[in-house]
Amino acid sequence: MSSKWRKLKLAFGFNSCIHIPKQFDDSSTSLNTNARFSADTSADTSAVTLSVRSPSSSAHRSLKSPKGTCAICLNSLKPGNGQAIFTAECSHSFHFHCITSNVKHGNQICPVCRAKWKEVPFQSPDLHPRNSQLTRDNGWPAAIRRLPSSTQVNAGGQISSLYHVTEPAIFNDDEPIDQHTSIPCDNNSIETNCHDIINKVEIRTYPEVSSVPKSASRDAFAVLIHLKAPQSESKQYISGNDTDSSPPPVENSRASVDLVTVLDVSGSMLGTKLALLKRAMGFVIQNMGPSDRLSVIAFSSSARRIFPLRKMTDIGRQEALQAVNSLVSNGGTNIAEGLRKGAKVFSDRRWKNPVCSIILLSDGQDTYTVNSRPGVGADYQSLVPNTIHHNNNSLGLQIPVHAFGFGADHDATSMHSISEISGGTFSFIEAEEVIQDAFAQCIGGLLSVVVQEVKLDIRCVHPRLQLSSVKAGSYRTSLTTDGRMASINVGDLYAEEERDFLVTVNVPIDSSNDEMSLLNVKGFYRDPITKEMVALEETSEVTIERPNISRELVVSIEVDRQRNRLQAAEAMSEARIAAERGQLSSAVSVLDSCHKTLSESVSAKSGDRLCVSLAAELKEMQERMANQHIYEQSGRAYVLSGLSSHSAQRATARGDSTDSTTLLQSYQTPSMVDMVTRSQTMVLGAPLRRILQPAKSFPERHRR
Repeated sequence: MSSKWRKLKLAFGFNSCIHIPKQFDDSSTSLNTNARFSADTSADTSAVTLSVRSPSSSAHRSLKSPKGTCAICLNSLKPGNGQAIFTAECSHSFHFHCITSNVKHGNQICPVCRAKWKEVPFQSPDLHPRNSQLTRDNGWPAAIRRLPSSTQVNAGGQISSLYHVTEPAIFNDDEPIDQHTSIPCDNNSIETNCHDIINKVEIRTYPEVSSVPKSASRDAFAVLIHLKAPQSESKQYISGNDTDSSPPPVENSRASVDLVTVLDVSGSMLGTKLALLKRAMGFVIQNMGPSDRLSVIAFSSSARRIFPLRKMTDIGRQEALQAVNSLVSNGGTNIAEGLRKGAKVFSDRRWKNPVCSIILLSDGQDTYTVNSRPGVGADYQSLVPNTIHHNNNSLGLQIPVHAFGFGADHDATSMHSISEISGGTFSFIEAEEVIQDAFAQCIGGLLSVVVQEVKLDIRCVHPRLQLSSVKAGSYRTSLTTDGRMASINVGDLYAEEERDFLVTVNVPIDSSNDEMSLLNVKGFYRDPITKEMVALEETSEVTIERPNISRELVVSIEVDRQRNRLQAAEAMSEARIAAERGQLSSAVSVLDSCHKTLSESVSAKSGDRLCVSLAAELKEMQERMANQHIYEQSGRAYVLSGLSSHSAQRATARGDSTDSTTLLQSYQTPSMVDMVTRSQTMVLGAPLRRILQPAKSFPERHRR
């Protein structure tokens, strides 16, 4: 227990005036009976959710500001830079304008150690008209007021924040954004003129073999369609106190993002979990650019919008950090209400950034919406608002939910279902301390979207050819009844992200020519900056030779690799079904059989990286199905996160997948890797050696 708190203190980069609670606070007995509490702590909640020593103690007097950093805005405290510095009676220091803004909204406790102050700073509005004007113009902070007591519980037995936030009936109070980076919500027009850009989407095709004899026919002849998005033209925004004086990238150098985070602050988040969540959210806020907008929804027994879509300018980031710091944990878990509020932010907004997404984090099970009864499957569809259902095209909202299951007690099935229904991904945060790395990987992708609404059209060229199947994972496909045409809706792609789709055709006998054209593939996408639809100028045509006699053929490694991926995903799905029925030995057998088949393939023998990753993952899943307890603790979530990743061909966090030394790094893009590296080398905005190492899978069991 004590070592856990020491690691947390080190992760925050300062010596905190905190101690491990020795006894439970009496007020906890008045909480709602639906509330879930952490087994580790049960004290009053705060920004770090730890009890504090008396402000007059010697421990308080000896503390200094954490590495010379303001704990509110996370920028450096350097005397002589034109900013006043306030040092409190507990010896922690802050920028004067940061702490006065904090106090103005009712905070009279130290944001670092939670000590109650007897003397608080006050700023006259006449002294700094610029700051006061900013406060008046930004409507959402004015709607925040301090509750009478941070430990007071309302009649419903729930609190989601130290602040009570007044919500409007319609969430149309989003902060306006520049015209050249936004789309007014009532503008449904689409420009069809092609936009000539330097780096286009790359499209390639690979037949499984290069030739088929004239006298032979082939059923289910495989053709691989490979897509790769162009590089990003700009680096992601980094805020903080860097010494680099170069200006930030221009606002339209990448697609701006509207992001809503829906965060579980129920009773079980008390303590370390909530503190690490706040740190992870601080990382997200600091890495969003001034054209990106963020809104935060906190939910427990009910949900509340903490602030509307707000541009992450310097002022926006500062106030977002303050709002996130105000979150406290209490109550039950109402995921559906949190998602409803999150979807409402998008449906009611006046302006649209090109990229939009929801990040959902929960460590528990929804006890308000989903009721599983024996013999009746849970209705996970009811958790997701109709407006953000992936297949609901009538409302025109494409808002993927990237769901993060936190710890061993979350409902992996519901979180995976939410991500599937909305078109997002599901990540499993097994070790609490890697939550920031998991968020970093996610936003590394969201902040690097280079193409949107990608669509592929596939047409048979030879008059007697027919398509027999289109294997595209979770992506929507269509196939005409005559088998002559098909399409794949791919959606958004991150910079340098790749997609592979396997189609099969029935190749007929044909002695008329020495060569046969099989398929023609065309691509279209929307440029997120110009909003124009772009057609790929070069179409890809698949041809094979038709010799008179058979030749010794070599199977395409590219095709073989993707066959392995699809077979592994099918084996994972089959094993999961068996495991849910309690047939763990059958589940392990399915995975082991797939592992052996994969190891004998052409691509695996060539040392293909994806095949190595798949083999390691299959072995890991077998270990997580060793018995029912292990499967329920981590196996189910691990398998579902893997299925989510392979189905969407997009990186998800699971086990030690964010560790640079792991084999499980499938689908990570350079932008994701860069952001995770930044997370692992920076704490609270300052360079620091990695203190919290991602936990290896099953640290309590020895590897063989």
